[in-house]
Amino acid sequence: MIRYTLKCQNDHSFDSWFKSADGFDVLTAAGQVSCPVCDSSRVTKALMAPPVSTARKDGSDQGTSAPVTSPDPAPLPVTHDGPHDTPTPLSAPASDVERAIAAMRKHVESTSDYVGLEFTKQARAMHDGDTPARAIYGEANLADAKALIEDGIAVMPLPFTPKRNTN
Repeated sequence: MIRYTLKCQNDHSFDSWFKSADGFDVLTAAGQVSCPVCDSSRVTKALMAPPVSTARKDGSDQGTSAPVTSPDPAPLPVTHDGPHDTPTPLSAPASDVERAIAAMRKHVESTSDYVGLEFTKQARAMHDGDTPARAIYGEANLADAKALIEDGIAVMPLPFTPKRNTN
């Protein structure tokens, strides 16, 4: 696996993982790599600096007994929303889309009950009248979500993962 920093024609920067360097070339040529902000498929590799270790960790420095130390931690990575925007930490929403998704997440989490893997069971029980209706969100696999929709139970995917699945 290889990670590339990519840039679209609208100067949005993002990272993505590929099976190999050839894998990136094949997917890009097929138009299957697109910007998560503007959906542009005109994507190129951006200049990136790989992490480089300056200290040997295998003990091959003969004749020295100094401990191996790591360099000072790197500064927090930043991203730009556009060429003239102020950089922001990667943990903060950088674009209008990211801010909208963050606001949606906050609203859903503050007004709904998280039911986790019990989502399908809870949604069906409310639809059948076995439990009182309330706003819920949780997790369901694709087959279960399709079954709910086919049975007339209104569900929709959310554009974010549950906090328990994020780092």
